[in-house]
Amino acid sequence: MKSRKAHVNRKTKETEVLVEVDLDGTGKISVKTGLAFLDHLIISMSKHAMMDLKLIAKSMDGIDHHLIEDTAITLGAAMDQSLGDRAGIVRFGHASVPMDESLAEASLDLVKRQYQQIELSIKRNQIEEISREDLEHFFRSLAQNLNICMHVSVKYGENDHHKIESAIKAFAVAWRTAAGYDSKQKGIPSTKGAM
Repeated sequence: MKSRKAHVNRKTKETEVLVEVDLDGTGKISVKTGLAFLDHLIISMSKHAMMDLKLIAKSMDGIDHHLIEDTAITLGAAMDQSLGDRAGIVRFGHASVPMDESLAEASLDLVKRQYQQIELSIKRNQIEEISREDLEHFFRSLAQNLNICMHVSVKYGENDHHKIESAIKAFAVAWRTAAGYDSKQKGIPSTKGAM
Protein backbone atom coordinates (compact mmCIF):
# COMPACT_ATOMS: atom_id res chain seq x y z
CA MET A 1 0.00 0.00 0.00
CA LYS A 2 1.23 3.48 -0.90
CA SER A 3 1.50 6.06 1.86
CA ARG A 4 -1.55 8.30 1.68
CA LYS A 5 -0.27 11.39 3.45
CA ALA A 6 -0.19 15.06 2.59
CA HIS A 7 1.25 18.24 4.06
CA VAL A 8 -0.13 21.61 2.93
CA ASN A 9 0.82 25.03 4.28
CA ARG A 10 -1.22 27.99 3.04
CA LYS A 11 -0.05 31.46 4.01
CA THR A 12 -1.72 34.71 2.98
CA LYS A 13 -1.91 38.22 4.44
CA GLU A 14 -5.16 37.10 6.12
CA THR A 15 -4.34 33.65 7.52
CA GLU A 16 -1.80 30.90 7.92
CA VAL A 17 -3.06 27.32 7.84
CA LEU A 18 -1.02 24.13 8.19
CA VAL A 19 -2.62 20.75 7.53
CA GLU A 20 -1.06 17.30 7.77
CA VAL A 21 -3.28 14.34 6.93
CA ASP A 22 -2.80 10.57 6.87
CA LEU A 23 -5.77 8.70 5.43
CA ASP A 24 -4.51 5.43 6.91
CA GLY A 25 -3.52 6.74 10.33
CA THR A 26 -4.12 5.49 13.83
CA GLY A 27 -6.52 8.11 15.18
CA LYS A 28 -4.21 11.00 16.06
CA ILE A 29 -6.10 14.28 15.86
CA SER A 30 -4.94 17.80 16.76
CA VAL A 31 -6.98 20.79 15.61
CA LYS A 32 -6.49 24.44 16.62
CA THR A 33 -8.27 27.21 14.74
CA GLY A 34 -9.23 29.53 17.59
CA LEU A 35 -12.92 28.85 16.89
CA ALA A 36 -14.26 26.18 19.25
CA PHE A 37 -17.17 25.01 17.09
CA LEU A 38 -15.04 24.83 13.94
CA ASP A 39 -12.49 22.75 15.88
CA HIS A 40 -15.30 20.48 17.05
CA LEU A 41 -16.63 19.94 13.51
CA ILE A 42 -13.20 19.19 12.05
CA ILE A 43 -12.32 16.84 14.92
CA SER A 44 -15.63 15.00 14.43
CA MET A 45 -14.98 14.74 10.69
CA SER A 46 -11.49 13.33 11.22
CA LYS A 47 -12.66 10.88 13.87
CA HIS A 48 -15.45 9.43 11.75
CA ALA A 49 -13.36 9.46 8.56
CA MET A 50 -10.76 7.46 10.55
CA MET A 51 -7.81 9.59 9.44
CA ASP A 52 -4.97 11.25 11.30
CA LEU A 53 -5.12 15.03 11.18
CA LYS A 54 -2.98 17.90 12.40
CA LEU A 55 -4.48 21.31 11.63
CA ILE A 56 -3.26 24.66 12.91
CA ALA A 57 -4.95 27.81 11.63
CA LYS A 58 -4.09 31.37 12.62
CA SER A 59 -5.91 34.55 11.71
CA MET A 60 -3.72 37.50 10.75
CA ASP A 61 -6.58 39.96 10.32
CA GLY A 62 -9.07 38.84 12.99
CA ILE A 63 -11.80 38.10 10.42
CA ASP A 64 -13.56 34.79 11.07
CA HIS A 65 -14.78 34.42 7.47
CA HIS A 66 -11.22 34.40 6.14
CA LEU A 67 -10.09 31.90 8.78
CA ILE A 68 -13.01 29.53 8.12
CA GLU A 69 -12.64 29.74 4.33
CA ASP A 70 -8.87 29.23 4.31
CA THR A 71 -9.12 26.36 6.78
CA ALA A 72 -11.58 24.59 4.46
CA ILE A 73 -9.44 25.33 1.37
CA THR A 74 -6.29 23.93 2.98
CA LEU A 75 -8.00 20.91 4.53
CA GLY A 76 -9.67 20.05 1.22
CA ALA A 77 -6.39 20.42 -0.69
CA ALA A 78 -4.56 18.14 1.76
CA MET A 79 -7.25 15.45 1.63
CA ASP A 80 -7.22 15.66 -2.19
CA GLN A 81 -3.42 15.28 -2.33
CA SER A 82 -3.47 12.36 0.10
CA LEU A 83 -5.51 10.33 -2.41
CA GLY A 84 -2.69 10.47 -4.97
CA ASP A 85 -3.86 9.13 -8.35
CA ARG A 86 -6.87 7.50 -6.61
CA ALA A 87 -5.96 4.03 -7.86
CA GLY A 88 -7.47 1.14 -5.93
CA ILE A 89 -10.07 3.15 -4.00
CA VAL A 90 -13.77 2.33 -3.74
CA ARG A 91 -14.54 5.77 -5.26
CA PHE A 92 -18.19 6.03 -4.17
CA GLY A 93 -19.50 6.48 -0.65
CA HIS A 94 -22.88 7.10 0.94
CA ALA A 95 -23.89 7.59 4.56
CA SER A 96 -27.00 8.50 6.50
CA VAL A 97 -26.19 9.78 9.99
CA PRO A 98 -28.64 10.75 12.72
CA MET A 99 -27.93 13.13 15.57
CA ASP A 100 -30.86 13.07 17.94
CA GLU A 101 -33.81 14.55 15.98
CA SER A 102 -31.71 15.48 12.93
CA LEU A 103 -30.80 13.27 9.99
CA ALA A 104 -28.24 14.04 7.28
CA GLU A 105 -27.18 12.13 4.17
CA ALA A 106 -24.01 12.39 2.13
CA SER A 107 -23.20 10.86 -1.25
CA LEU A 108 -19.71 11.20 -2.69
CA ASP A 109 -17.92 10.36 -5.91
CA LEU A 110 -14.15 10.87 -5.63
CA VAL A 111 -13.86 11.47 -9.36
CA LYS A 112 -11.74 14.55 -10.09
CA ARG A 113 -14.68 16.72 -11.12
CA GLN A 114 -15.94 19.43 -8.82
CA TYR A 115 -19.61 19.51 -8.06
CA GLN A 116 -21.38 20.18 -4.82
CA GLN A 117 -25.01 20.19 -3.80
CA ILE A 118 -25.21 21.14 -0.14
CA GLU A 119 -28.40 21.76 1.84
CA LEU A 120 -27.80 22.24 5.56
CA SER A 121 -31.30 23.59 6.39
CA ILE A 122 -29.96 26.01 8.98
CA LYS A 123 -32.58 28.38 10.38
CA ARG A 124 -30.65 30.55 12.83
CA ASN A 125 -28.24 33.25 11.65
CA GLN A 126 -25.55 32.04 14.04
CA ILE A 127 -24.61 28.67 15.54
CA GLU A 128 -22.07 28.58 18.37
CA GLU A 129 -20.74 32.04 17.41
CA ILE A 130 -20.23 31.18 13.72
CA SER A 131 -22.54 32.71 11.12
CA ARG A 132 -24.80 30.48 9.06
CA GLU A 133 -23.25 31.73 5.82
CA ASP A 134 -19.74 30.92 7.07
CA LEU A 135 -20.76 27.36 7.99
CA GLU A 136 -22.32 26.90 4.56
CA HIS A 137 -19.21 28.41 2.95
CA PHE A 138 -16.97 26.02 4.91
CA PHE A 139 -18.76 23.02 3.36
CA ARG A 140 -18.59 24.49 -0.16
CA SER A 141 -14.92 25.49 0.09
CA LEU A 142 -14.05 22.04 1.43
CA ALA A 143 -15.89 20.33 -1.44
CA GLN A 144 -14.33 22.54 -4.11
CA ASN A 145 -10.81 21.88 -2.89
CA LEU A 146 -11.38 18.14 -2.44
CA ASN A 147 -11.96 18.06 -6.20
CA ILE A 148 -14.90 15.64 -5.90
CA CYS A 149 -18.62 15.35 -6.54
CA MET A 150 -20.35 15.86 -3.18
CA HIS A 151 -24.01 15.88 -2.18
CA VAL A 152 -24.82 16.61 1.47
CA SER A 153 -28.36 17.14 2.67
CA VAL A 154 -29.95 17.57 6.07
CA LYS A 155 -33.25 15.75 5.67
CA TYR A 156 -34.90 17.11 8.81
CA GLY A 157 -34.23 18.34 12.31
CA GLU A 158 -35.00 21.14 14.75
CA ASN A 159 -31.65 21.93 16.38
CA ASP A 160 -29.21 23.70 14.04
CA HIS A 161 -26.17 22.46 15.98
CA HIS A 162 -27.39 18.88 15.49
CA LYS A 163 -28.01 19.49 11.79
CA ILE A 164 -24.47 20.71 11.14
CA GLU A 165 -22.95 17.92 13.20
CA SER A 166 -24.96 15.19 11.49
CA ALA A 167 -23.97 16.68 8.10
CA ILE A 168 -20.22 16.68 8.82
CA LYS A 169 -20.40 13.15 10.24
CA ALA A 170 -22.37 11.88 7.24
CA PHE A 171 -19.71 13.39 4.98
CA ALA A 172 -16.95 11.77 7.06
CA VAL A 173 -18.48 8.28 6.99
CA ALA A 174 -19.14 8.53 3.23
CA TRP A 175 -15.54 9.73 2.73
CA ARG A 176 -14.17 6.82 4.75
CA THR A 177 -15.98 4.37 2.46
CA ALA A 178 -15.17 6.15 -0.80
CA ALA A 179 -11.47 6.67 0.05
CA GLY A 180 -11.10 3.11 1.35
CA TYR A 181 -9.21 0.46 -0.53
CA ASP A 182 -11.14 -1.94 -2.75
CA SER A 183 -9.32 -5.29 -2.86
CA LYS A 184 -10.96 -6.14 -6.21
CA GLN A 185 -10.11 -2.81 -7.84
CA LYS A 186 -6.99 -2.86 -9.96
CA GLY A 187 -5.87 0.62 -10.94
CA ILE A 188 -8.09 3.64 -11.44
CA PRO A 189 -11.79 2.97 -10.69
CA SER A 190 -13.09 4.39 -13.97
CA THR A 191 -13.87 3.02 -17.42
CA LYS A 192 -11.82 5.97 -18.77
CA GLY A 193 -8.69 4.72 -17.04
CA ALA A 194 -8.28 8.18 -15.49
CA MET A 195 -10.10 10.23 -12.91
